Amino acid sequence: MTDILKSLSLPSIDRPFGIQLWPIFDKIYTAILGYHTDDFGFQPRVTPMSTLKESALMIVVYYIVIFGGREWMRNRPAFKLKMPFIIHNFYLTSISFILLVLFVEQLVPTVYHHGIFHAICHNTGGWTPPLVVLYYLNYLTKYLELLDTVFLVLKKKPLTFLHCYHHGATALLCYTQLIGLTPVSWVPISLNLMVHVVMYWYYFQSARGIRIWWKEWITRLQIIQFVIDLGFVYFASYTYFTSTYFPWMPNAGHCDGEEFAAFAGMGIISSYLLLFISFYIATYQKEGKRPTGRKAARSLSSAEIPDVATLTQGKINPGITDKTNGQTTATPGRPVTRSRKA
Repeated sequence: MTDILKSLSLPSIDRPFGIQLWPIFDKIYTAILGYHTDDFGFQPRVTPMSTLKESALMIVVYYIVIFGGREWMRNRPAFKLKMPFIIHNFYLTSISFILLVLFVEQLVPTVYHHGIFHAICHNTGGWTPPLVVLYYLNYLTKYLELLDTVFLVLKKKPLTFLHCYHHGATALLCYTQLIGLTPVSWVPISLNLMVHVVMYWYYFQSARGIRIWWKEWITRLQIIQFVIDLGFVYFASYTYFTSTYFPWMPNAGHCDGEEFAAFAGMGIISSYLLLFISFYIATYQKEGKRPTGRKAARSLSSAEIPDVATLTQGKINPGITDKTNGQTTATPGRPVTRSRKA
């Protein structure tokens, strides 16, 4: 603690939080794993969970568990699971926040001193050893987030296409970018972590019975996130392919990374944007002048937390969604349900 206090200073470009967080993180990392972050040395298809077989197996098991579990729970009473659900949301909020500030500490000096193009296209900017450690840890959290759906199954909540697709696709997306050595990865990951801090905090508070009025803004934040993601990903992919195969076309120069990772990133994130825009329109635009914000929060009188984007009897029950979770506000004549997006 004394060493930490001595290292405190005013925030600066090279020390955005006024204290060096990475040495603290390294000590915790070393205490848990027995070696320093500098010794991590990620190797595609060698490091645990870095092979397509391992990733695909986890995703397949996920779908077997949730759909098999849904059938197993069909004639059984739903579990309450309030406290495990609260803990689940709290630790995901905490993990997301810790990873986010570590990313910020690494990226602010790089972007300031070398520029945004260097940070998203060069390995020396967006694929440094500390960032690779964070990429890998973020990738592993995608499998922790699969527990979102397990809670839905055990609580007998409906499973929607958006929720199930998003969970599996996100794990696959992070896998492809990790083994594709993609420097631009930090853009969607950092934005996603920011959304997760807000989103999981919302569900943590909701699970405790605390009403929060800004549910709709989570969905808006997600859509903004995907738009920004695609701007960077499409730019990096464009300049890679033009500089490599069509140098006579305008481009910003060479961009590092594998081609399959570029296609995977563009395809999966584009599908997210389309699905979330469709969900937002179906939820908020087609409902007319349904109360939102603080008025909507005050109008909730039932003790049950409103749920997001669930499919009830073949119809979408309106609500909000997010990247990994969702809850839906009940409408007349329909039961209240809860769903979480991947």
